[in-house]
Amino acid sequence: MKRWIALSPLLLLLAMFVVSVPSTSWAQDSEEETVTAEVEVEEAEVEEAEEEVPMTVDGLKADLDFTINTLIMMLCAVLVLFMQAGFAMVEVGLNSQKNTVNILFKNLMDLCIGVMLFWLFGFNLMYPGDDYAGKWFGTFTPFVALQETPDYDYGFSASADFLFQVAFAATAATIVSGAVAGRMKFTAYLVYSAILTGLIYPISGMWKWGGGALAEMGFQDFAGSVVVHAVGGFAGLAGAMALGPRLGRFASDGSSKPIPGHNLAFAALGVFILWVGWYGFNPGSQLTYSGAVNAQATTYIALTTTLAAAAGSLTSMIIAWAMFGKPDLTMALNGALAGLVGITANCDRVSQIESVIIGAVAGLLVVLAIVALEKFKIDDPVGAFPVHGVCGVWGGLATGIFGDIPSDDYPDMTQVGFFIVQLKSTAIICVWAFVTMAIVFYALKATGNLRVTEEEEVQGLDINEHGMHAYTTT
Repeated sequence: MKRWIALSPLLLLLAMFVVSVPSTSWAQDSEEETVTAEVEVEEAEVEEAEEEVPMTVDGLKADLDFTINTLIMMLCAVLVLFMQAGFAMVEVGLNSQKNTVNILFKNLMDLCIGVMLFWLFGFNLMYPGDDYAGKWFGTFTPFVALQETPDYDYGFSASADFLFQVAFAATAATIVSGAVAGRMKFTAYLVYSAILTGLIYPISGMWKWGGGALAEMGFQDFAGSVVVHAVGGFAGLAGAMALGPRLGRFASDGSSKPIPGHNLAFAALGVFILWVGWYGFNPGSQLTYSGAVNAQATTYIALTTTLAAAAGSLTSMIIAWAMFGKPDLTMALNGALAGLVGITANCDRVSQIESVIIGAVAGLLVVLAIVALEKFKIDDPVGAFPVHGVCGVWGGLATGIFGDIPSDDYPDMTQVGFFIVQLKSTAIICVWAFVTMAIVFYALKATGNLRVTEEEEVQGLDINEHGMHAYTTT
């Protein structure tokens, strides 16, 4: 008995070990079974997804087309977003160095504000589907409705589409920055930017690209000469008129006293960036790129875009040279942008010769418009209205003069009728942008919230609005 008592601790340990071994084994078996079950569920989900798009030849083609269209659209969105850097450099270079921080800050904020408001409701306001109010206004639906799974009928990802479209909205907003440079309060610019990107641009954009009233009339604007650039240009004109000219821009007798920019190298760099970015803007608006026909169309759009830009710059140089006695770099730079703006509405439908003509006329118009603004004592430091407003209108009208009539959708339309549609639609959008933004700017002016004081303007907006300098002083 004593011996059993002495061995009892050992027997107890042995019993505990025997019990614990199968318990541990069962736990491991249970974990393995759980993992196996999870793998089986995942495999079942994959098989179910594959069943949705059968891996036939047509299924593989749809998958490949969707992938190509989405990724190229994403690349084009990046190019258009990078145009913000181009606009910033042009504006910085053509203005005083004491306002550099303010200019860069404005260009950053109109992008950030534009992204948030376009995501919240601007995108759905511009593309309302069937939710219209007489084909003139969409509905406020919060947030962007993105597909959880690829919609092959749509042709590309809704996420890529949103990024591409929000880049256009930011472009319309940043155009105004150049027209109001050097004297607008930073807070006023934030208010303006929010209203334009959240309301004004999406509403007028819906009239054409969202299937609204102007689209039903037959209005054509392929990539936004009117919808984007004229909107920004006429909003900029309203801002420049409400603000008045910069101090010292015009003498007491009314004569013009140019205020030179502090860095033409920045301005030239900005134009080169914008030119490159335009290959996302115009060719990207093809929207579907997969296949030989789409690839040919996309590259042809790039060709007409390039020809118009070159023709615009050369024409501006020649006209300015003849008028002022010397070739003017700033005029040539604006001429390139003018050609790009003018061809944006019709780059898909005009011949190569016609694209050169459109660019050349834009190059002429931008020089004449810059001179005309001076005659009317309107101060536009970078020529935003001549480039984007005037040449945006020209792009809309040129679409009704050159290229093909959209006869497939409007079989009874004549060339004269098409031009009238372009004229009426362009006028409607420009009046909408100018009047709505004039109300905003003059309301800010009436409440004393639009323009900085004379002392702040003389010292510069960098130090007074932001408390910092762009350049170190030694």
